[in-house]
Amino acid sequence: MTRWRPPQPKSSPYITAEGLARLKAELKRLWVDRREVVSALTAASENAEYIYRKKQLREMDRRIRYLGKRIDEVKPVGVRPSDPDKVFFGARVTVEDADGSEASYRIVGADEIDPGRNWISVDSPLARGLLGKSIDDEAEVDTPGGTRRLTVVEIDYGAGDAGA
Repeated sequence: MTRWRPPQPKSSPYITAEGLARLKAELKRLWVDRREVVSALTAASENAEYIYRKKQLREMDRRIRYLGKRIDEVKPVGVRPSDPDKVFFGARVTVEDADGSEASYRIVGADEIDPGRNWISVDSPLARGLLGKSIDDEAEVDTPGGTRRLTVVEIDYGAGDAGA
């Protein structure tokens, strides 16, 4: 048995303007923090501290490389769609399940997902099922628990944190 795994499919390049600003701020903060780790590494007197700082530096460098590449790849989407009555990237969508329960999701880029705020990736099966739908349209979404029928109740392109 080998450890090889096929590469993950490439995520969509879309990101909100706020998400891009957060990625750039994280990259800037990492460069500042990296200087502190490097100085702590050179001052390390114990072997355990040296090993810990090397690992910390390696993880920071990996994240810095990823963010540097990702920031160049992403395409910020900040313009409201021409038809705000349909679900597109950046929308906050309220859906109703077959049992009458409602849930609200914001469709964002892969680098912005936040389950605590119900921000889902545009690449997720739920978002793909909702894209292009209008109010009162039904969407069938395949989930691990089976197919769910959802009805679009509300579509909002307002502030990103609304309803969070």
